[in-house]
Amino acid sequence: MNKQPIFVKVDNIKVISYAADTVKIKAVAFFENPNNVGGKISTDNLKILVNNIEVAQVFSEDFKVPAKSKFSIPLTANIATKNLLNTNKNGVLGGLLNSLITNKINIRIKGDLEYVVFGFKKVFLVDKTEAIKIRF
Repeated sequence: MNKQPIFVKVDNIKVISYAADTVKIKAVAFFENPNNVGGKISTDNLKILVNNIEVAQVFSEDFKVPAKSKFSIPLTANIATKNLLNTNKNGVLGGLLNSLITNKINIRIKGDLEYVVFGFKKVFLVDKTEAIKIRF
């Protein structure tokens, strides 16, 4: 009998590059597929939130799921720096000062990963928050 792939976790959230106008982050979604068939996983419905304000969307090609294996999907997002600065209740200056003092921001990845094989569809809910260090 075929089973659906098992969503294990989203982890390893980190900043991989900084520029004046963009911060690029990366995370990894981990799965196990006990089936003899593969399928596809779509990341189109994953959003990036900072202080519960949406600042970006995850972008990735549809991922081809390998049969009978553990696998991971890289998730990346480009966050416009201006969006990060506007996520604090105290406005731009408060958000910037708070980040400078703590060197951390809370990044939340929330949404759906959609698995499709032979017309069968399964949605995996993702909601992962991690405090990551930033350097200005």
